[in-house]
Amino acid sequence: MRNGTLRELLVEQLRDMYNMENQLVKALPKMAEAANSGDLSSAFEEHLEQTRGHVQRLEQAFDELGVATKGKKCLGMEGLIDEGKEILEEDLAPDTLDAGIIGAAQKVEHYEIAAYGTARTHAQLLGLDSVAQLLEETLEEEKQTDQKLTELAQEINPQAELGSEEAETSTAGRRRSVAGNGETDDEMSSRRTRTRVISRS
Repeated sequence: MRNGTLRELLVEQLRDMYNMENQLVKALPKMAEAANSGDLSSAFEEHLEQTRGHVQRLEQAFDELGVATKGKKCLGMEGLIDEGKEILEEDLAPDTLDAGIIGAAQKVEHYEIAAYGTARTHAQLLGLDSVAQLLEETLEEEKQTDQKLTELAQEINPQAELGSEEAETSTAGRRRSVAGNGETDDEMSSRRTRTRVISRS
């Protein structure tokens, strides 16, 4: 877009964001299904409905500008969603998985907040008040969602940490039991070494 105007840049931003939101409409149900926490799952379901509203607001913005929504793929969102998919495929304990899902979701929210904040500012500079208002409404909802995820993380992250500590304790206990007589594997190996040395003497 050489020699393009700020208005043309705004249109390209909105097209990118339109694809971004439509990608999320497809991704959020999978995140809601994968979440183990009922509150986290409900948060994703609620945000799905909001995201559908975000799509509609962008369509209103396109109508205001008199331009089409024609295809532009948001590669940034595609990458973030792919990262989220990788987390879902990992073999993680329930609370740890939820902690990972929240982290991935907040990356998405921060990306959206940056996108909407920039586009709103450009719309304001261009005197496109109605478009700026539409973007502002969505921006505030994205910030609220990010805050809700932060609150959920404050509940879930400590549970994930506690689960990790319990798993480590359980693993250590199994090793001690396998070694026998209350010995760890290392202790048993050391005792056998000492026994061999004494025998040779």
